[in-house]
Amino acid sequence: MDTDSNRKRQRYLTWDQYFMAVALVSAERSKDPVTQVGACIVNADNRIVGIGYNGMPNGCSDDDMPWGKNSKDILNTKKLYVCHAEMNAIVNKICADIRGCKMYVTLYPCNNCAKIIIQSGIKHVVYFDDKNRHKDEAKASQYMFDKAGITIRKYNSTSTQLNIGTLKSRL
Repeated sequence: MDTDSNRKRQRYLTWDQYFMAVALVSAERSKDPVTQVGACIVNADNRIVGIGYNGMPNGCSDDDMPWGKNSKDILNTKKLYVCHAEMNAIVNKICADIRGCKMYVTLYPCNNCAKIIIQSGIKHVVYFDDKNRHKDEAKASQYMFDKAGITIRKYNSTSTQLNIGTLKSRL
């Protein structure tokens, strides 16, 4: 019997890599010209129960809404309108209850998303990028996560890397 052909493949994505890849691919759906964020909610059985990306609310045309970040008039910026990826993943969940679930998100959650994450019952957050950790909003998020007993950690991939180019060639 040929044992080499009877073994599982050795280089495959870990669950962390897989779910973060889903969040990263989801971020590519965002129309935001500056910041693309994706989120993926996973239950204890490693099943995806919610996906989201940052974008305008349903019914608000992406072509009619402002996407700028800086303006003298805040009503002409995206700040008051964009729904964050975390919010969309929670709102678009496919099950009634996401208590105890884990969220993979491409950017460290802001304070408003932290509140929604906590209120939804999600217990674990894995983030990819922490470029905003120095901001007060992120500090408030960390404080709330600590008080609510939410574990949060930076994504760390030390093994197989996802090669989007390879995936594209399979499409």
